[in-house]
Amino acid sequence: MTMLKKTPLNEEHKRLNARMVDFGGWELPVQYSGLTQEHQAVRTACGIFDVSHMGEIRVLGTGALEFVNFVTTNDASTLAIHQAQYSAFCNEAGGIVDDLVVYRLGIDHFLLVVNASNTDKDFDHLNHALSKFQGQRPNLTNESKDFAQIAVQGPLSQMILQKLTDTPLEEIKTYWCAEGVVSGVKAIIARTGYTGEDGFELYVPADSGARVWNALLEIGGPHGLLPCGLGARDTLRLEMKYALYGHELNDETNPLEVGLGWITKLGKSGTFIGKDKISALKLTGPKRALIGIVSLGRGIPRQGYDVFDSSRERIIGKITSGTQSPTLKKAIGVAFVEKTHEKIGTRLWVRIREDFHEFEVCKTPFIEKK
Repeated sequence: MTMLKKTPLNEEHKRLNARMVDFGGWELPVQYSGLTQEHQAVRTACGIFDVSHMGEIRVLGTGALEFVNFVTTNDASTLAIHQAQYSAFCNEAGGIVDDLVVYRLGIDHFLLVVNASNTDKDFDHLNHALSKFQGQRPNLTNESKDFAQIAVQGPLSQMILQKLTDTPLEEIKTYWCAEGVVSGVKAIIARTGYTGEDGFELYVPADSGARVWNALLEIGGPHGLLPCGLGARDTLRLEMKYALYGHELNDETNPLEVGLGWITKLGKSGTFIGKDKISALKLTGPKRALIGIVSLGRGIPRQGYDVFDSSRERIIGKITSGTQSPTLKKAIGVAFVEKTHEKIGTRLWVRIREDFHEFEVCKTPFIEKK
């Protein structure tokens, strides 16, 4: 039997009586007080998430910028020191190896934060790319085990976190970071987020993660802060139609098909892995679209369910993610469908088990971004 990996906060979750699950080989909390309560805490006050399972890969030394630009779709040359950007690794066929956040910590110093289930794959991908890279080769190190990462999300996140740090959080703009101290622990304090709410990510040494986690619980509890699990993380990101690797994104998905043309800089200096195939698709146009749908009745769409046209006789796509939205109190889903069915207001059917349920293509994100 394979042993599940554990984050530095594993014992803290069990002490809080979290319900633990196997998530891509990691033992992680799916919920504590309940999915709906945790979801609403993030929307109205503050929630904290253990995301220490995410991977951190450091790129350091001469050639770091040129190499990062060679392996990612976005343009890292536009980053100032302490600025971040959302990006993707692609393969030669233009498929997405992973999506990631790139932090520029120095002139020749980058931290790449990748998905937990892809960390080893990504590190292998980068080393293979480095062997073919024509420029000066920087050093690559997988430092994932060295970090605990805690996400602090919600409209009260700045107020609560400010009680634990002297770093002026109002000066950290969205998709920027600062190096400071949180509850006596050295930290990278980033402001990105995956919920649609304001929030911060704290990168601290693995052996100090529990100290920061418990300090947040203590200082934030009176203000409605709750520890949150994977369940709420998924409903929050789905309401924003944020893509999740293994659902909307995979090795066969071209960035242009999922609306990630904005992080795919075909005109940047030099080339990058997958550029030719992505450029070719831009000329012809994608044949499928990633849409949001909302239920007109009952039934929750789940990944892999077939989507039918209005006649209910022809399959036109598949659900990639679906849930009951705690905010809308309706079932919502994201689906890949034929391009001709992406217009808002189009009626579609989803087969849920043996029954057909009617949905409507809707504007996304599903809720208004704050």
